[in-house]
Amino acid sequence: MDIKDKKIEEILTRGVENIYPSRQALETTLRSGKKLRIYCGIDPTGKLHLGHAIILGKLRQFQDLGHKVIVLIGDFTATIGDPKGKYAARKMLTREQVLAYAKNYKKQIRKILDFSKSNVRFLHNEEWTNKLKPIDMLTIASKFTVARLLERDMFQRRIKQGKDISVQEFLYPIFQAYDAATMDVDMQIGGSDQTFNMLAGRRLIKKTKNKQTFVLTTKLLVDPTGKKMGKTEGNVITLDEDPKEMYGRIMSWPDSLIPLGFELCTSISMDEVKKITNPRDAKVRLACEIVTMYHSKKEAQEAEKEFKRIFKEKKLPTKIPEIKIKKKKINILDLLVKTKLVSSKAEAKRLILQKGVKIDSKVQKDWKAIIEIKRGLIVQKGKRGFVKIN
Repeated sequence: MDIKDKKIEEILTRGVENIYPSRQALETTLRSGKKLRIYCGIDPTGKLHLGHAIILGKLRQFQDLGHKVIVLIGDFTATIGDPKGKYAARKMLTREQVLAYAKNYKKQIRKILDFSKSNVRFLHNEEWTNKLKPIDMLTIASKFTVARLLERDMFQRRIKQGKDISVQEFLYPIFQAYDAATMDVDMQIGGSDQTFNMLAGRRLIKKTKNKQTFVLTTKLLVDPTGKKMGKTEGNVITLDEDPKEMYGRIMSWPDSLIPLGFELCTSISMDEVKKITNPRDAKVRLACEIVTMYHSKKEAQEAEKEFKRIFKEKKLPTKIPEIKIKKKKINILDLLVKTKLVSSKAEAKRLILQKGVKIDSKVQKDWKAIIEIKRGLIVQKGKRGFVKIN
């Protein structure tokens, strides 16, 4: 098998959930030498995270084979919000919020895609969607049926639970489909949770341009319970995460997640991964690899040393954030909120009851406790959150 054949095999299998209409059809096209126009879309509703990186990594594989790739910044669709996985209507974002989220996207995506090549473009769907007239919207909507849109699983759940489906959420798949048709793409790439929207785009292109297109869905990075790791679940790892925090979060992953982490988040050969028999060694390798990708090898090494210092040698971090507190005594819940280790008293109380809070290395069990404030007091949340009272 030559290098090109190996690259095609990797594209078709690694991290792939499904290919529409079929893997065989896409493989035949790729081997024919035809250059495709491929896109992935990112709605700026928060920071870029590993979930985005998985899709961008797949896009990079196609870029390396010479295909034209597009990163679509959904600065219009982000204001609506994709309802995927939502049991209640999303709150619409303002354009200012969307632009603030998207501000550093290009800088971070540069770490994944090769900007030195001419086969990569960035587009924004606000450019064409905001130009639509009422008659245009009616024409596009006529290509869809209510019954087909209602097939979406989260809409079915909402209906069964008697919850509302807002009109803008109902229109989201139509707007995303219009993106694919407007850019006249040959292929869409996204997480498997985007299957419904991407197939809507495939159908619209078929109806309006009589053109067959491909959809490739990637596996999702899920926790042991099957929940997608992302913003909604609160277990997301952002691409601009502090290297030490990023390393620590990956080291906290269960052993069962490590093989999937290698497959989706790195380019290390899976044959090489199988040779790492010790689960801890595998986790260390994965953490170092990911931190190196989005920061540097040096920062990955420093993060590894810091992790060993805290968890193996049971020492305090080399650098601990400091905070000033003027009161001489304070309720432990208020203390945790003031240190910003938690966002609310309810979260603080829950952590204490779970024995997840220490003060000067002593586990706190009483959420009503009054803490005497002194210089150098160390407040700790979980295994990685530290604050020193200055």
